[in-house]
Amino acid sequence: MKMKNKKMIATMIASMLMLVVCFTATNSFAQTKSDSTAMKDCCMMKNGKMRCMKDGKSTPMEKDMTMKNGTKCMTNGECIMKDGKKMQMKEGECMDMSGKMDKCSMMEKDSKKKTEKMNVAMTYACPMHPEVTSDKAGKCPKCGMDLEKINKK
Repeated sequence: MKMKNKKMIATMIASMLMLVVCFTATNSFAQTKSDSTAMKDCCMMKNGKMRCMKDGKSTPMEKDMTMKNGTKCMTNGECIMKDGKKMQMKEGECMDMSGKMDKCSMMEKDSKKKTEKMNVAMTYACPMHPEVTSDKAGKCPKCGMDLEKINKK
């Protein structure tokens, strides 16, 4: 009788461990899947430079890109829309691979800490080039003027 109880307890413990392992694996897969789908592939203007977002990683844009709808994005931030209209991307704007313009809610996602920083509004801008912004004091890369603190709303 005692041997039967021990086997039953061992079986129950093994079953519970399997449930925990399965739950943990499923939960981590769900998090990984949602993290990768949260970041869309796109081109974006960040700190006055064009960057590419691919598979959740941001890299400098080294060559011109043509989107699925025929829109072309150049490394200087100029875009030629499918209808031939030209436009210049502004800080924080992004264009997804289908050619749709949007405001980037998250420009980079290398870690949770970086993500939190990116969600904070930038606080410094050039008085001559308001599109040049930063989260810290510094010089404007276009004219060399000191970036000035922006009042947060």
